Amino acid sequence: MKTVNATEAARKFSEMLDGVEHRGQTYVVTRGGKPVARISPVPAANGRGVKRLLRDHQPDADWPAEVSALRADLPIEEQAWNG
Repeated sequence: MKTVNATEAARKFSEMLDGVEHRGQTYVVTRGGKPVARISPVPAANGRGVKRLLRDHQPDADWPAEVSALRADLPIEEQAWNG
């Protein structure tokens, strides 16, 4: 993990993004010597992970009724359009 100050991050932002995208680097950006942000690769998602998640969590039989109850509790909002 590399540490850069905010000024350097602004000047080298494109170069930093290249490092993140192509080399998996992570940067901690500091301001006044204190860490304020982290720039790192986004975790990749794929169909295998989604399938595993769905397989590991059984369907909730109560979910459709709960959604219907929540929808029934929503107030109807009518607003006049000023146009």
